[in-house]
Amino acid sequence: MELQTIGLAPPQAHRQPQPPIGSQQPNISQQPDNSQQLDNPQQSHGPRQPGDPGQLAVPDLLQGPGQSSVSLQSAVPRQSAVSRQLAVPRQLAVPRQLEGPQLRLRDRERRLCNGINPWLAPVAMVITQDLALRGWFRHRAVIGRANLPLAGPLLLAPTHRARWDALMLPHAAGRRVSGRDCRFMVTVDEMKGLQGWFLHRLGCFAVNQSRPSMASLRYAVDLLASGEQLVLFPEGRIQRQCDGIRLHQGLARLALLAASQGVTVPVVPVGIAYSHAFPRLGESAALCFGEPLAIEGQGRPAAGQFTQRLAVAMQVAESRAQAALGSDGEPA
Repeated sequence: MELQTIGLAPPQAHRQPQPPIGSQQPNISQQPDNSQQLDNPQQSHGPRQPGDPGQLAVPDLLQGPGQSSVSLQSAVPRQSAVSRQLAVPRQLAVPRQLEGPQLRLRDRERRLCNGINPWLAPVAMVITQDLALRGWFRHRAVIGRANLPLAGPLLLAPTHRARWDALMLPHAAGRRVSGRDCRFMVTVDEMKGLQGWFLHRLGCFAVNQSRPSMASLRYAVDLLASGEQLVLFPEGRIQRQCDGIRLHQGLARLALLAASQGVTVPVVPVGIAYSHAFPRLGESAALCFGEPLAIEGQGRPAAGQFTQRLAVAMQVAESRAQAALGSDGEPA
């Protein structure tokens, strides 16, 4: 939650002319009551002393010859509760105002996931990329790397043919390639049990693609605004047999929502192919990045049109990935 600051810069002190030398100095006790002025945060008798926001220096007029500067608290009534309440938040609010987007992102992140654990993420990278992926697949091909932006907000829209997809994407676009992690938007069922415990700590968060909550959408927009890359499977679930790509409109709505917030997000279609519908030990896998797409327009008609364009682009990318494997499932 952003904390707004209130400007309390005091105006310059009004100095009265000094009396002639030898004349009677004004008595402090005869000075007019300034309590009403102190209650108003817009007025003060002089500039604040460094390091003491709640204490004002006595003007020179109130100092006699040879007297050192004394506290205003000894000369006039103390500040009211209203002025003190207005003065204290000013110092605390400045750093929060500077970190507003980051604070909002952290606040929403705590509600939906645990972020990326700095200890667990490197270990998971070694296990999934160096051991599991290399141990299971003999060949792993990546096509169209030039279509992958390495900076700025990004939405990856991959086909979903096997659970290995979640390992192939970091292999092709993860921190070892782009310098940033893949933030997965997954279904609610995937975030349960032991698997959910790990996913919560690896930057994943749940979203209902049929009826996404505003909390998950706003968190996704915050991630995009901070330059992250998000992965969202538009098909919603694993489709072993590809008899035509059918997509939900959740990704298109997210892109439109981000655009309405001033965040322009390219959408990269991704096609993933395996030698068989159920990948076997020692076989091959291929991933292809298609050309980035830009969403245009507003409302449901724009979301529907973009979803159709995305489905065609994903089909083309998957065909290129399958062609890279060859007709027998081996690299061409």
